[in-house]
Amino acid sequence: MTISPRKLNMFLLFKLPAAYFCGVRTTALDDTSCKVSVKHRWINQNPFNSMFWAVQGMAAELTTGALVMSKIKASGQNISMLVANNNASFTKKATGRITFACDQGAKVDEAIKNAIATGEGQTVVLNSKGINKEGVQVSDFNFEWTLKVKS
Repeated sequence: MTISPRKLNMFLLFKLPAAYFCGVRTTALDDTSCKVSVKHRWINQNPFNSMFWAVQGMAAELTTGALVMSKIKASGQNISMLVANNNASFTKKATGRITFACDQGAKVDEAIKNAIATGEGQTVVLNSKGINKEGVQVSDFNFEWTLKVKS
């Protein structure tokens, strides 16, 4: 069974309901990239009438995590994944629909390949940028994922 945007959105509903009810939705997932969209609404806003940073973080993390999950599933191996570190910068007020994208599937492939070949844990830093409907970047997230083949 492959991981699809629809299955990820159902996963959010049952396993990460805070993200689901805040409006985080996977819109596209393929071998190299993942896109997630979230619209600024009352339920996900901060006191400054823009999207709360944590909602942006949930959407950004999902773009990177979905890529990692789909690559692990495709490998057929039992591999654990965990965020070890993350950082973010915010460059513009996040209002309207914000789309987050990560297109670093090749980096995940390499890390999984190395984890399987060496049996040692690997780290991979994946980036997700939040872009508003005008095409302006509002935020930039980096997530350091650790991957290790389970014994």
